[in-house]
Amino acid sequence: MTGDDPLEEPESGEPTTGVPVMDGDERSTPELRSDGGAAGADDVALDPWGSSSVSDYRKLFEEFGIEEFDEVLEEVPEPHYLMRRGVIFGHREYRPVAEAMREDEPFAALSGFMPTGDPHIGHKLVFDEIIWHQQQGGDAYALIADLEANAARGMSWEEIDEHARDYLLSLLALGFDPEEGTLYRQSGNRKLQDLAFELGADANFSEFQAIYGFDGETDVSHMQSVVTQMADILYPQLEEPKPTVIPVGPDQDPHVRLARDLAERMRFFKVSEAYASFELEGEERALVADCYDRLDPAAFDDDTLRCVHVAEALEETPLADLEVGADVLDSVLTKLREAGMEPIRPRTRFFDRRATEDAFDALIEAIDGEKRVYESHVDAFDVDRGEAEELAREIEVDHGGYGFQPPSSIYHRFMTGLTGGKMSSSIPASHISLLDDPETGYDKVKAASTGGRETAEEHREKGGKADECPVYELYAYLLAGDDDEFAKRVYDECTGGERLCGDCKEQAAQLMREFLEEHQEKREEVEELLADADIELESPRRRE
Repeated sequence: MTGDDPLEEPESGEPTTGVPVMDGDERSTPELRSDGGAAGADDVALDPWGSSSVSDYRKLFEEFGIEEFDEVLEEVPEPHYLMRRGVIFGHREYRPVAEAMREDEPFAALSGFMPTGDPHIGHKLVFDEIIWHQQQGGDAYALIADLEANAARGMSWEEIDEHARDYLLSLLALGFDPEEGTLYRQSGNRKLQDLAFELGADANFSEFQAIYGFDGETDVSHMQSVVTQMADILYPQLEEPKPTVIPVGPDQDPHVRLARDLAERMRFFKVSEAYASFELEGEERALVADCYDRLDPAAFDDDTLRCVHVAEALEETPLADLEVGADVLDSVLTKLREAGMEPIRPRTRFFDRRATEDAFDALIEAIDGEKRVYESHVDAFDVDRGEAEELAREIEVDHGGYGFQPPSSIYHRFMTGLTGGKMSSSIPASHISLLDDPETGYDKVKAASTGGRETAEEHREKGGKADECPVYELYAYLLAGDDDEFAKRVYDECTGGERLCGDCKEQAAQLMREFLEEHQEKREEVEELLADADIELESPRRRE
């Protein structure tokens, strides 16, 4: 799980920016929609160590269940400009984090950096996201994924140490507060490694095969690095469970999904809704719930709705009206018939996943009101789902468990390479390193591809294609800073034909030179701050 890896990003020509544009003529209407991407784009493949590029961000919503950030934006207090401009386009369950911000409750943000090269402007997106969450009151964590760099990329410890120092200096120069936040490297964090060992007991090779494509040729250390990344994601909750957000690129979503699964598997109790003593799966439960809502207990002999009554009602309903498959219906009918005359009653279920005997007994004691105790679960009739979740977590933590909350995530768009193709670490002209000489940064911007027309006359007539322009991305992602009006003005002037590419690149190049000058001055200023920070700058694994 690294917020920056890989440095292989989408082809130019893909919509990648999201600055809102007000009413205007056709030329000033952005091609990018709030759902991202353009119709008819390629299929999506997410590979944390490969060269994932996302041609159509909408497919991430459809295929992987990533939610649109637009839907939660209004719930975020003082959102970062990357959120406002649609650069941060998606999320998984960010609402608990936003709520914690609003209510001034504990929350955390964590992301990692694999030190395989110089920090660059793509990394700055993640640096900024961590720093912003810290400024909003969150516990901020930034880690150096050195075990991953060594295992998955074959980096030497000497190379890792050199690059790690550069990442940390840029992070501090951009505003990360090491006294209020936490910095660590995977190889030097024993608590992290212990947690990874525990998580490894709940992961297996077959799911690594399915998620990452591992096979018989995959190094064991590479597989171990995955479990270490799962521990990274859950590490902010070691002291106490709290909402935690992981800012990353969408290529890292496989790590987030697996971490969310492992967080659930580590829990003592699973809390769910139930209607009888037996267990129902998701679609089965929804089917019984719908039938319960439709049937009137007063219509039966003893004014009690029983399993056999629900079974009869379902058998009399055409399958097409039930909106489930025949296999789901057959399973539900079997369970209902076996339960016979048992009453159907809504209840909240605490299912014992891995609780100690003492924790299970304490849970039973803590549940108020009517309850039924079974060998592996407890049904509570006077406790709602929210109260049950809080109670289960409280009992778990009191009895030595972690009580992990499923980690949240936010996803930012990839940046297009300055040369018009993919942004690649092997093509220096395609990206700007935060260590580049300011004049080099200026020259790279001046030489960058644009979304301009073939001639100035055509550009003035039809307007430029800002949504396909690597230079405009620099404004939207970095150079405009927090000034939305400036970013919008650049967009409108481009698409309206008023701003020509030469002038636009000259302004961007000057701003980039100024940014690099200021950033590198700040890097020098925070040298002492890094020296005093609680993080090893040289790995003990180095062999002199």
